[in-house]
Order: sequence, then structure tokens, then C-alpha cells
Amino acid sequence: MLKKMMALSGSLLLTVGLLSGCGSGGDSDAAKGKAGGNEELKPVTINMFTASPEYTDAFNAYIEEYKKVKPNVKINLEIMQADYNTILKSKIASGSTPDVFQTTAGGDIDTYADYSADLTNEPLAAAMTDAVRANMSSSDGKVLGLPVKGNLFALIYNKDLLAKAGITSPPKTIAEMQDAVTKLEAKGITPFANAYKEWWVWKHIFQHYVDAAAQDAGVEPKQLVSDFIAGKAKIKDYPVLYNNFFSFIDLTVKHGTDKPLERDSNAEVSDFASGKAAFMTGKGAWDEEAIKKINPDLKIGIMGYPVSDKAEQSVIITGADQALRINKDSEVAKETTEFFNWLYTSEYGKNWFSQVAKVIPPIKDAPLPDLEMPKEMESILKTSKSGDLSVNYSLDTFHQKFGELMQAYISGNMNKDQTVAEIEKAWIQLGSAQ
Repeated sequence: MLKKMMALSGSLLLTVGLLSGCGSGGDSDAAKGKAGGNEELKPVTINMFTASPEYTDAFNAYIEEYKKVKPNVKINLEIMQADYNTILKSKIASGSTPDVFQTTAGGDIDTYADYSADLTNEPLAAAMTDAVRANMSSSDGKVLGLPVKGNLFALIYNKDLLAKAGITSPPKTIAEMQDAVTKLEAKGITPFANAYKEWWVWKHIFQHYVDAAAQDAGVEPKQLVSDFIAGKAKIKDYPVLYNNFFSFIDLTVKHGTDKPLERDSNAEVSDFASGKAAFMTGKGAWDEEAIKKINPDLKIGIMGYPVSDKAEQSVIITGADQALRINKDSEVAKETTEFFNWLYTSEYGKNWFSQVAKVIPPIKDAPLPDLEMPKEMESILKTSKSGDLSVNYSLDTFHQKFGELMQAYISGNMNKDQTVAEIEKAWIQLGSAQ
């Protein structure tokens, strides 16, 4: 999935060439290639191919900083958003796999295992939080990826608009959400901002319902998803999926911003930040800076989706859904691994996540960014657990099809039962690489 991180639309291509240094520069004798040697440092070029344009400046910052550590290392950064998956597969098929490339986590960890360096025993793996390390691990327990960030998935709300409508606490049940919609509209406030033009927002919403359905069935979300992929499960047998999820989508369309299939991620952020809607669906912590650029004074809240009549099932979800991979066959795999070990373990790196990238750090003992959503997440998690990042258990090929089917549903081109049947079929055909 390349969306939870696609905050911008279109395509951005950027190549950053850093100067190659020579002579006695570097942070150790080992960096000179020979203890005590004064000979010219061996030039190294690392080619990175990612799909995260929102982190362009942050990537450039750590590349520039690493130049001070290893002046002989040149890093070419190529960022492409549109058609990233297609182009990555083309690069791999042609034998030109980048030294570093990006994929989604979860099932795609196994999909690209043959091209990924084993990082299990590296310092960067030891630095990861337990939840993030699990998201970066293959089915046989090898750490094959490293995230740019931890993530947070929630229903985002405007605290001032809820207060204006007399809503004293965020709704946790279906009935409370319906009541909130009534109160908001009585004050002339549109309840929901949506980005239903994007295929990836749908999976972010749906995973909350998958977690609740699994809980009701007494199984782990991973097992439930596996059952759907194997064709053993039917959506109709899980009321949270068949009734509650579709009812919530219907609610957001009926009581949301106009022309939902024409609203992309940027439009949704604009709608929410400008006060046109009280809730923002399908998104997460990555949007806070974009919101604040539009409206620095907006008071942001986060909450779980009201997935049922059980308040305890309304929880936020945390984890890492995007992974950088080091090409195991790269001629500079060793130097590339050294680069990311530095980022994950150095003092600069620990602070880079929160102060430069301004993301939730995927590593232990690193400060949180000075942003509202991560801080509220920290507060929430002191008294309640977060939900399972169940999007990771299906491939993005399925999630993209799922989003397209849901778009067809809200456009009226398919009814619910037709949509459900197609989702089940897509889960079997596209959910797993096996």
C-alpha cells in the first residue's frame, strides 16, 4: 500500500546527488577502508526508490547529515508516487532492482522476501519497537524491512466543532455516532469529510471492523483474514462486517461532504482543516502537518471507529504499514545496511524521526514529535490497548480491488450483496502471494 503514505497526488521525481568525498574524512579508520590509511576513500553510490513524497525534505536532511559521517557515500533518492508499484515491479523484472525500495508491510514482506536482505541480527532490528518489528518480519520470523515511521490510524475529529454541537466526548458506539451526527447537523455542521476517490482510505476504515469481527468470533484478526483468503469465511457470517461497516459507509456518504468520489486525500484534508466537517475518515497521524499548515489553531482529536454497540471495541490502531527494503543482491548492500543502522541507533537518528520527519518513531527510546495526534495516542494507550493493524494480513493488490469495489458500491453500480460477493472473490484471488 502505498497510500497511507501518499498524502500528495500526482508524481514527484527527485534525484539528490551528494558530493563524493575523498582523503582522510570520515568517522573512523574503518570508514577509510584501511586502518590508519590515508588513501582515497572508495566511492559508494546508494540508489533509493520510494513512494513517500511527503518525506522528501526529511529524507534529504538525513542524507545530508550522513554525508558528514561517510563523505564517500553518495545517495540518489528517487521518489515516485503515481504507478509506483508498477514501476517497481518493472525494475525488478528487468534486473535493475534499486539498492533500497519501498513496499507495504505485512503480506508484502513475504512477497518481496527473495529480493530483501535479512536484517534480523542488525542493530536497526534490535532498535525497533516490538509491534514494528512484528510488522517488518516475514512468516518465518526474519526481519526483512525497516519502516520510516510508526503509524496511527483513527477517526480524526475537530474538538471545537464537537463542543459546539454539545458533544462532550467522542462517540464510541453506533448509537452515539448517530446521535452525534444529529447534533452536528442541528448546528449546521457537516459531520464527515471523506476521500473516497482514493482506493487506500477504504482499507484504513475496514480494518477497524475486521478487528471487531475477529474479537466477536474469538479469533485473532490474522486468523480471520487467513480464513477469508482461504475461502473459509463469509462476510454475512460477521454482522460487524456485513451490517455495521456498510452502515457506517452509508452514514458518511449521506452526511458527508458533496461528491465523495471526487474528493481525494488533499481535498479531504482541506475540507477538514477549513472546518467544513467534524470528522475525517480513512486517515491517520501523517496528515497532521498538512492540516496545521492550513489551520494552525485547529484542535485535533483522535478516536476509534464506533464499530458496534460495544464501546470497548472503539480503539485506535497503531503499527507500521510501510517498509523500506535493502536489495540483498546489491553491490552496496553492506554500506546501505550501515547507513540505516546509523539512522536507527545514532542520536541524530533518534531525533530525526520526531524533530525532522515529525513522525511516530518506529524505534525504542525515541521522543515523540511535538504534534497533537501522537501525544493523544500516548495518552490513550496509557489506559487502553490499540487495535491490530490487520491491513498487513492482506496484500495491497486485494486492498486496491477492495477500494474499487467500495467505490462502485457508493456510486450505486453494485448493491451490497454484489459488493460482498466480489470482495470475497478478490480476497481469495488477490489476498495472498501464495
